[in-house]
Amino acid sequence: MMMLINCSGCRTPLQLPHGAPCIRCAICGAVTHVAPAPHAEPSRGAVQPAPGWGPPPPPVHGRKRAVVCGISYRYSRHELKGCINDAKCMRHLLMTRFNFPDDSIIMLNEEQTDPYKIPTKHNIRMAMYWLVQGCQPGDSLVFHYSGHGAQQRNYSGDEVDGFDETLCPLDFETQGMIVDDEINTAIVRPLPHGVKLHALIDACHSGTALDLPFLCRMNRSGQYVWEDHRPRSGVWKGTSGGEAISFSGCDDDQTSADTSALSKVTSTGAMTYCFIQAIERGQGTTYGSILNSMRSTIRSTGDSAGVGGGAVTSLITMLLTGGSLSAGGLRQEPQLTACDPFDVYAKPFSL
Repeated sequence: MMMLINCSGCRTPLQLPHGAPCIRCAICGAVTHVAPAPHAEPSRGAVQPAPGWGPPPPPVHGRKRAVVCGISYRYSRHELKGCINDAKCMRHLLMTRFNFPDDSIIMLNEEQTDPYKIPTKHNIRMAMYWLVQGCQPGDSLVFHYSGHGAQQRNYSGDEVDGFDETLCPLDFETQGMIVDDEINTAIVRPLPHGVKLHALIDACHSGTALDLPFLCRMNRSGQYVWEDHRPRSGVWKGTSGGEAISFSGCDDDQTSADTSALSKVTSTGAMTYCFIQAIERGQGTTYGSILNSMRSTIRSTGDSAGVGGGAVTSLITMLLTGGSLSAGGLRQEPQLTACDPFDVYAKPFSL
């Protein structure tokens, strides 16, 4: 049984094996020492929140659980219009199409009255820990994020393009961003054999946001090859035997759209809308069919005239200009990454 402690250096939640006197953080390298727990070991499904985080998330219900995060950055110059819509739609899809129980989904957005469900950096970290804590063979996990994404220079030499990809929590300007290395450490590497994780990252620069070892490079005709993104250092970025697959809104060097051009009714993230549409239209039989459907919908929208209401919201541009970067169309290509290569047209999709 694992328990949770905060790293003494960077405060990242760490999973401490039962009885271990200390643990080294994979993010900052600090060694954290702990005293033996005076109480009995909790049962499977119970959560040991870090001090100061508050009440634990609801107990795990069955073998499915999800974290759904939508951040609008309201009343700031970084405001997005469609991210909370994305989160609500994804939660509905998980419950109605994939039979995720309501109490097995943690929803993080600014509309929550529970302070521990506001999408701050600390709360997102704790939700990621909850997602994988105590998982067992047969479990299906989902992590959905709709919000700003960015990049920062990588100095370890582990990134092919020289940049780490990041997610931007609500308080990123004061608390900093969540780097792909940390996301990988939190929800990818702990996955044991028989556990399946799907991530859906609707953000700018999100192609390799989970730092998974392989990226499916697909052209417009649907032909693909798997690119090897394993770090030159030899650090393993895969799982502990489980399966991790991620759909993302765009390539690492692209931006993702927050737009009304697709629904024609309200603002949504282009990637989330197209993913849900692929499922609803019966085009979600395989991973390849989903990816092709998403790309086709975005291309047809981007190539059409008068994309009214579309706005590509690159965080970098917004930080420099204080506003959204207007665009005449959608210029993004959803990506698929995985812990291991597979035949995307033969592997059935399921959550």
